[in-house]
Parts: sequence; C-alpha cells; structure tokens
Amino acid sequence: MSLFLCVDCGGSKTSAVITDRSGRILGRALGGSSNFAYMSAAAFTDAVRVAVSNALRTCVSPPSIDPVSLPPNTEIFASAWFGISGVDSLAAVANASAALSALLRIPLGPRLVVANDTHLLAAPLRLHPDIKHAVAAIGGTGSCVVSFQHEPSGTLSELARTGGWGWILGDEGGGFHVGRETMRQMMYDAARSSLGMEQLPPSSLKAKVLERFGIKGVENAPEVLPVVHLPEPSTAEAAASAPSYLLVAREKRLSQLAPLVFEAAFKDKDPFALNVLRVCAEGLADQIAMLCREPGEDPSLKPRAVEAKEAMLCFGGSLVGIEDYRALVREALAKKGHVFKYVEFVDDAAAIGAVGLASLGRT
Repeated sequence: MSLFLCVDCGGSKTSAVITDRSGRILGRALGGSSNFAYMSAAAFTDAVRVAVSNALRTCVSPPSIDPVSLPPNTEIFASAWFGISGVDSLAAVANASAALSALLRIPLGPRLVVANDTHLLAAPLRLHPDIKHAVAAIGGTGSCVVSFQHEPSGTLSELARTGGWGWILGDEGGGFHVGRETMRQMMYDAARSSLGMEQLPPSSLKAKVLERFGIKGVENAPEVLPVVHLPEPSTAEAAASAPSYLLVAREKRLSQLAPLVFEAAFKDKDPFALNVLRVCAEGLADQIAMLCREPGEDPSLKPRAVEAKEAMLCFGGSLVGIEDYRALVREALAKKGHVFKYVEFVDDAAAIGAVGLASLGRT
C-alpha cells in the first residue's frame, strides 16, 4: 500500500498519474471524457477504470502488458486524489466517492479525496509562501472558477466559486462558449445582411464552419441552425443516412468548433474569429473578477473575495493552455483592475497532484 494516485477528470479526457512515496512517477495513462455531470455513474467509473488500469501497468512487478484489473485484490493505494469536472455539490461528491471507493478498494474517508477539478489547479499556491490566496480558472471544454486559501495546516480550503453550470447555462470562456459565440455572431452578421447594411469582409472562420457542415455560401449561413438544434438520430436506420455531424451530441457540435476558431484567429489573423475569442475571454475574465475584490472596494461587501495583487491565478484546460488566449483573458482582467501577483498555467495537474499527495504522505 505505497502508491499515490491522482486523477484529473475532465470533459475531454481523463488523466491518471501514480507515484511512489518519494513522489517518483511510476505510471500514467489517459482515458476518455469523465465529466461527472454529463454521464451516468457507471460510465464515469468505466472512464476512470480505463485510465487507472493502464497507469498501473508499469507500477506492478513484473510490469504488465495488459491493463491491471480493478478493483484490486488487495489495497494498493495509500491515498488517491480526484479532481472531477462536474462535481459541484456535496451530493455529487458523495456519489462519486462511493463509486471510486468500490473501484479502487479505498475506504471512504481521508485517504480518498474527491473534489472539483479546480482543486488540483490550486496546488502551486503551496510554492509561494508570500501569499495565501489563489484563483483557479478552468477553460477547457467547459469552464469553472474557484478561489482558495492556504491554511496554516498546509491544506487548501475553498473560499468561493462561480461557473461550472454546463453548456446551456454557462461555461463562459470554454469550448462550448467559443462554438456558441461563433454561431451567434454568424447569425448576427446574417441579420445585418438582411437589413442591407454594409457588406462585411470575408472571414476564414465562417468559411471553415460552413465547410464543416456542408453549407455553400455565406449567404446561406442560417442553415447552420438545424445543426445546432437537431437531436442525434434515435435509431440505427436513421443514423446510417444522417450527416456525420448529426451523430455528435449537440453540445459537442459546438465545442468541436473551437480548434477552427483558434486557427482562424491566431494563424489566419481573421478579425471575426479574434472578436469571438475576445468576447469569450471577457466572459471568463468576468467569472474570475467576480471572486476578486475591486480596487478600493469595501472588504465587508465581499468578505470572502481575494485581492488579485496579493494572489495567484492558476489556469488549467486546453483553451487557456494557448498563450495567446490566456493573454486575452489577462488583458480583460487588467482593464477591470485585476492584476495578479503570480500567474501560472498548470499543464499537468494530475502529476502535480500526485507528487503533492505523496509529499503529504511522507509527513
């Protein structure tokens, strides 16, 4: 019982990392989507099972060619830390904990830590003794922002949160928002055209989106609306004759547009695409700013808010992993008067979490 496991469960992938007591990484593996809010407990458990079983292959003696079967016959994990997208309530924590306890043979309690995935992002706060607050901002398929305080005991306690409401109600600054905003601005420009307003310059992003969905001519842009709203085919017969994009869940049809938007904005220098990303970056900045105290603001108005100039901003997620996009978010924050003392992009949250977990196990 000397292994330490950390799993970062997100909307696009599941990342599992296993270390020994010294913090040396022994195994790691990836799995599919594991957003707890968008799938059944069984599907979530299966996604975690795939990632952890494969990560264990190099942790057993002798190393295994095949994934290691779970649940294990004996307790093999000293402790485990799960940061799970979509776990935003005590009920969700309890449900996920029960499933993971059975899967890993770790009893419910302090050895099994289950929380929202933002908790993994705040781990670098421990490296800065001159501050005690951090804001963790996820901008991936979805988005969520949580603030933390570094306690004297060494633990991180959650102060406040916003976002994480899913693609219908929120996810500002995430992949869903980028796709949705692209569609919205395309529809807005179509409305301008119907009014006979000045013709807008060509957009490489509009061309890419229309090509994706088999639509010819920007004047036919409103034909994308069925793409957004039509449900997936309900029968195998219907699926056989449906366009490939209709076989994708509706929310994914939006979030999968994000790579096209980023390519058009930062490679093609398309003003239309860049404006889409500015709007989305502003949305994520608004979420971050909500957890911060305005310069000169009375502390009693938001007692649990943090001061950016005395705090750390920890980014995580595929979209904010792109430096140019992070720059747009930071630019929007600066305009609101929020400039953080430290800013870091955490590109391997599971590894940082596993090493940190092992360090706590040595104390």
